[in-house]
Amino acid sequence: MIPRLFNRATPRRKLAGTLEPVAMKRAERARVHMLASLLLDYPDQKWFARLDELETHLGSVPAPIAQLLADFIEASRSLGSTQVQRLYVQTFDLKRKCSLYLSYFATGDTRKRGTALVTFLEAYRATGWEFNADELPDYLPAVLEFSARCDDPIAEALLSSHIEGIEVLRTALESMGSHWAGLIRSITLSLPPVDQETQERVLALVSEGPPTETVGLSFLGNLPPFSPRGNG
Repeated sequence: MIPRLFNRATPRRKLAGTLEPVAMKRAERARVHMLASLLLDYPDQKWFARLDELETHLGSVPAPIAQLLADFIEASRSLGSTQVQRLYVQTFDLKRKCSLYLSYFATGDTRKRGTALVTFLEAYRATGWEFNADELPDYLPAVLEFSARCDDPIAEALLSSHIEGIEVLRTALESMGSHWAGLIRSITLSLPPVDQETQERVLALVSEGPPTETVGLSFLGNLPPFSPRGNG
């Protein structure tokens, strides 16, 4: 018997469970993605001020997702702005596995991330959209808005192709009982099911985390900020 010289430092964790997607039409999916995009923004006073308006749109999305969003909105009101803002920073700014930047899950802070970000930009430009926000193009709320507002198949494909990162985010949030877990769950329910190969790749990302090499990123600050605008 070969002696074991090494033990795994980080135990492999199970995913929170593969979700069966909710059947919906294109218009319903667009509303889900737009609502999720707005609710994933930083919860400043304007964010809280528009919760009532967002709540009025819940009747036009499938019931299971509407309930998740309604619960999130109600919990946010109960917590209050100061607490929600504090939790937002603690969650999305300070935890690697809770990043809102989709390419980070696959590339981490490595040379490959620059190429990944250019791919996002090319996808937006291929559908005729322009960008003018203070975020990188792989920012999840921005990709959700793109999926919601653009009818081109590229928009949904771009989001679905990063389901691995979204699943890692969901698993991390659900494992810590995060305030945002249900919101990310609503996104995964709107996407195609995760196949076995993707499931294994997600498990690896969940266990090991994103790569940590930090090189070749000095040019990222020069990328055009992202905010989609329709052509019409």
